[in-house]
Amino acid sequence: MTGRGARVARRWAAMAAGAVVCGWLSTLTPATSTMAARTAERHAANTVAAGKPGPGAEVKPTSTPEPEPTPKPPPDCRKVKCVALTFDDGPMGSTARLLDMLAAHQVKATFFLVGRNVEQYPELVRREAAEGHELANHSYSHADLGRSSTAKVTSELERTQRAIRRAAGVTPVLMRPPYGSTDKQVAAVTRRLELAQVLWTLDPLDWRFRDSGRVERKVVGGTRQGHIVLMHDIHSTTVDAVPLIIKRLAEKGYVFVTVSELYGKPLTPGKKYIEREPEPLQKQENPGPQQNQEKPEKPDKPDKPEEPEEPEE
Repeated sequence: MTGRGARVARRWAAMAAGAVVCGWLSTLTPATSTMAARTAERHAANTVAAGKPGPGAEVKPTSTPEPEPTPKPPPDCRKVKCVALTFDDGPMGSTARLLDMLAAHQVKATFFLVGRNVEQYPELVRREAAEGHELANHSYSHADLGRSSTAKVTSELERTQRAIRRAAGVTPVLMRPPYGSTDKQVAAVTRRLELAQVLWTLDPLDWRFRDSGRVERKVVGGTRQGHIVLMHDIHSTTVDAVPLIIKRLAEKGYVFVTVSELYGKPLTPGKKYIEREPEPLQKQENPGPQQNQEKPEKPDKPDKPEEPEEPEE
């Protein structure tokens, strides 16, 4: 082959190789474009899922979230007439109706709970806590703690503490011995378990007399500033009396608080509390006539009532 023929052959070979390479590159372009498109789609989808605007989307101005409302501070029971309504032996079916009544009147109460009932009605315990009521310990089986061994007292209280924690995530700091039955042994156990003993000032004997009118008259007529009122939410007759009790006491100027709010400070574990003693009135510019404050007698240990029973349907 002459020199010219060789040059022509090499030129044709180069042209053929170039065509092959161009063809190969042309096959890569669609795949590359498709991959880029899919990546963009995934990015857009993630952006939307994260709540961010995608490319070309209209960006709307974001509003500043409203701050959480500041909780209303509890009343200062040194300056206002406070009373603590307390309910024992629940929860039971009638407790739901009582909670409706308390919510309607914006009243907070303290519930001394029986552990086995907590396990049966945990949703009611959660509701009590969620609606701002105070949860307290009333033993697991409504046992007479003053006549029980140290091991029995400890078990009754510890089981109830665990049941309330499981139901509502709350650890009580108050307890009430069933029947008001307590002694030095109960005081020692409650001190170790960091539970103050809360008794009561006024007992309308609603567990004995199932009469709504009588319960209302006893509570309204006997309540004084700083009192702790004992009632039982397991009795429908007691629950029926609550709206009128709230109405009558409110008309007398009473403010309803939990037991802890009544004292306004942490209570001493193991110690017994019956009422908040009236304090000397603070000096006022234009003092009005002072109400005669009767100092109630300390409650006697009541007759031992029957075991808590299911409320009337």
